[in-house]
Amino acid sequence: MRQKFNIVTLGVNDFQKSVDFYEKGLGWEKSSASQGDIAFFSLGGIVLSLYPRHLLAEDATVDAQSSGFSGITIAYNAKSETEVDEVLAEVQKIGATLVKPAQKVFWGGYSGYFKDLDGHLFEVAYNPFLEMDGNDNLILPT
Repeated sequence: MRQKFNIVTLGVNDFQKSVDFYEKGLGWEKSSASQGDIAFFSLGGIVLSLYPRHLLAEDATVDAQSSGFSGITIAYNAKSETEVDEVLAEVQKIGATLVKPAQKVFWGGYSGYFKDLDGHLFEVAYNPFLEMDGNDNLILPT
């Protein structure tokens, strides 16, 4: 298997409200490949898709009503501590819930967490030990 993720799909409770959160709130551009009950957002080499939670669970043949921490977070790597603070402030204005305020963290960076409208956890982090290329992709050491 290639070492590659192509799409991360979030199961959402209110499809249109979630699309508006990402498209109108965050200002992300929805792909023209989006249709009906699925929305795609290109994230520079990976795609975020939104799909109704009950349909995603049905497709995966799992119970849509399970809850709790799923063991997954999505990370947004910022270019500075200031950007972390700005992003966390902005997402709260559009309905996200602040879970952990931005702070210095044990590994030497600066980060905080928020939940989107459906409770998906996002970390917003500045890591002074990693570089980004010209397309804002992380450059990991080999």
